[in-house]
Amino acid sequence: MRSELKKLYYLTSRNIKLYFKDKMTFFVSLITPLILLILFITFLNSTYQSTILEIIGDFSIDDRLIDGFTGGWLFSSVLSVSCITVAFCSGIMIIDKINKANVDFVVTPIKKSTLQFSYVLSNLFSTMIVCFVLLIIGLIYLSFVGFYLSFVDILLILVNIFITSLFGTILANIIWSFTNSQGVMSGICTLVSALYGFICGAYMPINTMGSAMQAVTAFLPGTYSTILFRQGFLRGTLDEMSNTLPPEMIDGIATGFDYNFSFFGADVSTLTMFLVVLGATLILLGVLKLISNIRLKKKVTKVKTIQ
Repeated sequence: MRSELKKLYYLTSRNIKLYFKDKMTFFVSLITPLILLILFITFLNSTYQSTILEIIGDFSIDDRLIDGFTGGWLFSSVLSVSCITVAFCSGIMIIDKINKANVDFVVTPIKKSTLQFSYVLSNLFSTMIVCFVLLIIGLIYLSFVGFYLSFVDILLILVNIFITSLFGTILANIIWSFTNSQGVMSGICTLVSALYGFICGAYMPINTMGSAMQAVTAFLPGTYSTILFRQGFLRGTLDEMSNTLPPEMIDGIATGFDYNFSFFGADVSTLTMFLVVLGATLILLGVLKLISNIRLKKKVTKVKTIQ
């Protein structure tokens, strides 16, 4: 047991170092956050500010509240997408397959489960490191434009980063289990980076989507993860706004910007959202374990046949 833990530690460390050593892979992982930041600065910031001003009408609130709200919405979007896209673009498993390094591991006294777990752990740590850096950048940005986050809010964000990164990591490793091509890997990373932000409500509020798309997003774990990031970043700002604006306006802003979420008319609580994302993660973990067991049995059967 102690020997396997040592092997797991060294393999995980090796995978993390390989990821950060490869500058191109690291840059590709950051493409989506960079695109979001550029879009926000160029187009979305003024659009969201105008939307809030339209909602409040003749009421007047501090500009820092508006800037803090739009900034919080930006970084909730960045983190919700990055936890998934970085997980897909930081996996070393597929790189080892392409470079045939996995063949070398087969002839070493390393259990297949240890090797698989090292890929998951290293992928998770690499994703979380990038997301934590993005979080720090977001907190620094908000400290300049309008910081209203409490300790509980930051704790909610941190827990959600971990669960969402784990979800994205396991999902990525399931897909990489069936992939051996650099072209396929690049295509999947591009597809995930382009589509995930739209289907989980990160690029645009879910309320602005068509009714059919809203129904689809209600069944996606990524949607609930995005809402949890919204709640972490926007709770303090909305509480501060409630000192000036009537409850109806606060509710309108919260609903319009996906702070509140309902499942076909039924309000979904924060705890329920956490349970949905955690439950989906555990299901994926079971699927990954099942795939590993099936592949191991096939390998054993093949060896016996040859003998």
